[in-house]
Amino acid sequence: MAAAGIEFPADARLRLFPGPAPTTWRLLVDDVAGTVLFDGVVSGDLRAQPLTDATTIQLFSKPTTFDLFRGTLRILGSGSTVDVINELPLESYLRGVVPAEMPSSWPTEARIAQTIAARSFAAYRLRPTMGTFDVYDSTLSQVYLGVRRETAAADAVIAATTDQVMRSGAGIVNALFHSTAGGATENNENVFVSSTGGIIAGPLSYLRGSSDRDSSGASYDAGAPYATWQTRAYTLAELSAIFAKDTRTNVGTLTALELRNRGVSGRLISVTLIGSGGSRTVSGTLFVAAFNAGKPSTDAPLRGTLLDLAPIP
Repeated sequence: MAAAGIEFPADARLRLFPGPAPTTWRLLVDDVAGTVLFDGVVSGDLRAQPLTDATTIQLFSKPTTFDLFRGTLRILGSGSTVDVINELPLESYLRGVVPAEMPSSWPTEARIAQTIAARSFAAYRLRPTMGTFDVYDSTLSQVYLGVRRETAAADAVIAATTDQVMRSGAGIVNALFHSTAGGATENNENVFVSSTGGIIAGPLSYLRGSSDRDSSGASYDAGAPYATWQTRAYTLAELSAIFAKDTRTNVGTLTALELRNRGVSGRLISVTLIGSGGSRTVSGTLFVAAFNAGKPSTDAPLRGTLLDLAPIP
């Protein structure tokens, strides 16, 4: 492994400490026996790069058991914080994504679809000349867990579909995917709205909402854990207190919720809260987020914007 322009043995341990200046760090490298191999000042931008493709790097500071990675680790230090970016080929990256997003025990055709969607999702976001990284390793992008999540079954599907992506015209599509559709998908412009539910995105031909049910009307994802869900019953007083915690949804004593602005799937585009302090209109996503942040921590959350109200019996 090489760092700071120096080659170290494969079992070397690299540690960073704040340096003598705001833009520098002390890099300490030792081996398994504790012998110091390097102790010096480095800039806030360095890379730990394996000398062979077979060598992997363990990132001890990552708060998970999934802490082993292929490729290079770029280490960016700024002030008292350090960001670590895993740089590796797209096909290698997919080995830590596909089995994290879909169990390798699922049918082959499903895993082929997932693999091509995951590859397309990442390829759509590649920006080699912009910023320092392309995708997050969490649900902010798609889940990436590195070497410890790899499986032979997923590797086989990735190899069999090498370089295959979805396109619309000449461009790679923004291949969004989800675990549960609730029986229908939604038009993109109804999902990616402003904080008040205003339409700000143009329609994409490949992101049109459609039914996801079989000929009997049953949802294809009926067996998913959250295909259907519900919260407990709340009084108006309880809901008033929950939404009052967020200034964007605080209308005083709540008297009504207007839930008529829905997309083609039935999902809420916006919600208008009406109360003693007036009314406020927010996006369906913000409404759900405000409820989940303000509810008692032990209560079940709202799991999406495909919801409705029912009177307390």
